[in-house]
Amino acid sequence: MKLNKATRFALFSILELASKPERHLSATEIANKYDISSHHLVKVLHSLVRARLVGSVRGAGGGYRFIGNTKRITLLDIAEIFEDIRQPPAEHESADETEIGQALSQIMLEIDEITIATLNSISIETFLNTMHYYQEELPQSTS
Repeated sequence: MKLNKATRFALFSILELASKPERHLSATEIANKYDISSHHLVKVLHSLVRARLVGSVRGAGGGYRFIGNTKRITLLDIAEIFEDIRQPPAEHESADETEIGQALSQIMLEIDEITIATLNSISIETFLNTMHYYQEELPQSTS
């Protein structure tokens, strides 16, 4: 499964904001860190504000801040804001009616169910803990 650009931008933002809960970060700061379009990121952040996962403050010292619960919010919760993950593909071909086509469809459905279950099992807190583990375990580059 490949997540769309908005979902990936949302995950970058949520994880960045949740890792620095004491700070307000600007869209530009996040965009620069991940080398992504700040214009597109602002649209994503507005969706996260509407979903009440992110708060925003205008003006000097303002920016965005994670306001959700890191233990309860999952990767699936975020992905579902931007894509219809649970929707089966609308395309249907005559080959899908064959034995092999039906078997393949069943296998793909099972893969989708496993993907959904996995995304739902990973909280923001779990992801942050994994991120911190890898930051401590991976050798630091010496440039």
